[in-house]
Amino acid sequence: MSEKPGVTTGGEQPSRTEVRHVIVRLRRPGVAALWAWLVPGAGHWYQGRRTKAAIYSVCILSVYFFGLALGGGHVVYASFAKGHVRKSYFCQIGVGLPAFPALIQTYRVHNGKPPLLGDIMAPPGKVQDRVKDKLARWHEKYGNKFEIGTLYTMVAGLMNVWAILDAYGGPVGYSEESGSQPSKSENEGENQRSSSDKEKRRRKKRR
Repeated sequence: MSEKPGVTTGGEQPSRTEVRHVIVRLRRPGVAALWAWLVPGAGHWYQGRRTKAAIYSVCILSVYFFGLALGGGHVVYASFAKGHVRKSYFCQIGVGLPAFPALIQTYRVHNGKPPLLGDIMAPPGKVQDRVKDKLARWHEKYGNKFEIGTLYTMVAGLMNVWAILDAYGGPVGYSEESGSQPSKSENEGENQRSSSDKEKRRRKKRR
């Protein structure tokens, strides 16, 4: 006769599954959220959640820089000019400091200064319809990679928004009570199971 999971034979008592409570202490959530935005993973590192910090940092930054490389460093730029607002940058800035050079480049270009590092993360200048401007040349040079790179960098920024929320509010379903100690109902359930086990052991000894 085969045994089914959770069913015991020969008068043996079923093993009791122990409930383990993982303690998550959110050190200064506001500061952690700020660090998480500036550098992906830094907020969790600040809180001592090192494994999660490494996962967020590697995943988010690899997606971001891979996308940036696909478009030759041009897919991330800030433009607020009339007729050409780079809306995707509002997602890309979610990755924090790695997207800040675009703001510096835009400031320099708008003030008549040459961009730093060539034209990497610099705005394309005036954009016109049916005119082969700098933006059109970028699209022609990189083809579909320009759009794919833009998408990758946007996704990286949105991924970091999730990391920021996790650094500020903790894991899904987290509360100070559940994160620090078992709830009252869980304690009562544990006490009842413990008393029941003791009573069964006493009956066995009498037999």
